[in-house]
Amino acid sequence: MKRRHLLSAAAAAPLAASLPLRAASRPAIRLDLITAWPAALDNLFGTAQYFARRLEAVSEGQVQCRVHPAGARVGALEVYDAIASGAYAIGHTAPYYQIGKSPAHGFFTALPFGLGLHQQNAWMRYGNGQAFWDLLNARDGLVAYPGGNTGPQTGGWFNREIERTSDLRGLRMRFPGHGGRVMARTGVTIQQLPAGEVYTAMSRGLLDAAEWVGPHDDRILGMHRVSRYLYLPSWAEPSAMLGFYFNRRLLRELPHFLQAAIPALCCEADAWMTARYQALNPPALQALQDDPDVSIRRFPESVLDAFADAAATVHAEDSKRSALYREIHADWQAFGERMDHWDRETRIPYDRYRLQRASRLDASDAG
Repeated sequence: MKRRHLLSAAAAAPLAASLPLRAASRPAIRLDLITAWPAALDNLFGTAQYFARRLEAVSEGQVQCRVHPAGARVGALEVYDAIASGAYAIGHTAPYYQIGKSPAHGFFTALPFGLGLHQQNAWMRYGNGQAFWDLLNARDGLVAYPGGNTGPQTGGWFNREIERTSDLRGLRMRFPGHGGRVMARTGVTIQQLPAGEVYTAMSRGLLDAAEWVGPHDDRILGMHRVSRYLYLPSWAEPSAMLGFYFNRRLLRELPHFLQAAIPALCCEADAWMTARYQALNPPALQALQDDPDVSIRRFPESVLDAFADAAATVHAEDSKRSALYREIHADWQAFGERMDHWDRETRIPYDRYRLQRASRLDASDAG
């Protein structure tokens, strides 16, 4: 893979760092930001574009950052390796695409029956999440920061009803991360495909089911046109964190003011995506509910129990074969349990009351 220089030939990072921010003589810095997303996905690809715009604005035009969709420079599942190699300086992708390198990467997107949105954010920023992620990424010469969270996802699209675990056997399904490994234990054949290939595979009958993100993105991809049954909830991704990855060596070539700004800009882009998903998924779900060709179902409790049992087995296996996974899992689990205790006393009772009251009022109005 041909290396693309982080700085232009005339650029000298130490000189740039010593110049005033508004100095006319500042050398231009040209960056390529590669992503794992099709350009049509306005939340995922849009978050990378948002980061690029903010980086250009903060640098007052010194940085020119071009954002590339999946396949334009590297494949959707090749972003991590391209950044690690130094071919590119910045990438935006899902950490759990790398569980083949280490199962510990899964903690930094989603684990089955894992942390919700607010729990994941708290663990990353005020628990030990970022420190563990730094340790994991340092092996490949990378630095990464949270780059958005989809919030709760859905359970996937199926071309048949799932009423019992036996209905899963023999299905060919696109399902990334540890969730795919859990599904495989229930008899599902897992295939890893980037977003841009899922619709075609479903329409041609090469897949029987697929999990992507949620109503907004799924409608953009056209999943509701190639599959009838949408299942809830997402037991595998109660939230899903993405990451901005930086080649550590190339990052250090940037002027100091940009090195200092990048974590803050990642945090800003992270909040932008997260809020946008929470705003756009509800009306998208309503549109699917109103679609006569779509049937929205809930997984039976017996099926969820089978997933939970399989997830526990996957955790146990990974803990045995990876000391780092075992260390992270113990910390992650303890943090989640503390937050669960708080949620049981505060958020969950409040949500239950509020939703039940709304249902009673709706029933009263209907009567």
